[in-house]
Amino acid sequence: MVKVEFLGPIGYPSIEVEAANLADLAQKLKEIEDIKEWLSNSAVAVNDVIVDSLDTPLKDGDRVSILPPVCGG
Repeated sequence: MVKVEFLGPIGYPSIEVEAANLADLAQKLKEIEDIKEWLSNSAVAVNDVIVDSLDTPLKDGDRVSILPPVCGG
């Protein structure tokens, strides 16, 4: 199981999911109505390291963070 946390304004509680890689995880997250709109424009970190490939493998105990775009001043 990997833990998925949704940061910032996404406002969705953390979940645990079985997923072999980020592509597998993305497919599962797209099924959740409240967060699917955030997926296309959010950064993703695995264990606090930003990744950009859906081929990134996931293993039991990994933490995936969904980081929405933010603005500030």
